[in-house]
Amino acid sequence: MVGRTPEYLGKKTRRRRLKLAMLAVLIYPLVVLGFSGPRLLLKTALDSLNNAGPHGLSEIIYAYASTNANNGSAFAGLNGNTPWFNTTLGLAMLFGRFCYVIPVLALAGSLPGKKKAPASAGTFPTTGPLFVGLAARRDRDPSTPANISPRWRWGLSSSIS
Repeated sequence: MVGRTPEYLGKKTRRRRLKLAMLAVLIYPLVVLGFSGPRLLLKTALDSLNNAGPHGLSEIIYAYASTNANNGSAFAGLNGNTPWFNTTLGLAMLFGRFCYVIPVLALAGSLPGKKKAPASAGTFPTTGPLFVGLAARRDRDPSTPANISPRWRWGLSSSIS
């Protein structure tokens, strides 16, 4: 991508949209590490560990990672049923499951207002051998309405307009 601006649906993806996409991707590790890191310094959290050392670290990280993305399970050595862990695991679940939606919605909301960019050297071509079979299949399909352009019939259009 050096020297070219990426395109999506015929629209140039500029700096702001890339920042929003990266923020959405980074929410998960920020929540997991943001909640796990300070727990290693607090006596309340360390008292809940059955194993010290590297395994204790993995117990804490796994508890927040699992809560963030899955079902909230924890290793058997961690006593997660304390007010401290119940509160922080609940907050990690809330932030991890819902905070990434904000930049994703901002990204999706910014695309319709953007004008379609003309095709350039960086545009993915749809006339190559990959698409020849699709064109032949399109011509044989009687269920496709005739008033729809061939590019729309197979989802090969580069924009929604």
